[in-house]
Amino acid sequence: MTKDEIRIQDNRSKLRTLSIEELLKLQDIELEAIARFNGLADELESALGFLKLGIQLGWKPLALIHSKKTFKKYEEILGIDARTFFPEDTPAASRNTGYKIAKTLTNFWKAVSGDIKIENRRDLT
Repeated sequence: MTKDEIRIQDNRSKLRTLSIEELLKLQDIELEAIARFNGLADELESALGFLKLGIQLGWKPLALIHSKKTFKKYEEILGIDARTFFPEDTPAASRNTGYKIAKTLTNFWKAVSGDIKIENRRDLT
């Protein structure tokens, strides 16, 4: 097995397999968001990606990846409260460089707000 295959297998082992109920709930959110949406298609597309990554990473990594404004915009497009809908984090959250670093800090929210700069905060390794 190659190094890349091992990395992919390790990453795959950290991902959640969703139940039928969870998949149906996600589909309902997606369909409702698409039906209600009025605006630039790339914003809807990004919000749908936010939904998929939120399920797999959790809301705290998303808070580091996105600005507060973008985070809120995607919540509005999807009609969800990310902090109650998504888990705080998941085993796959360890792939996010910014989240790994922010977890070692005494004040996570300073990293989110940008008061503490984290290089490569959006990288997934």
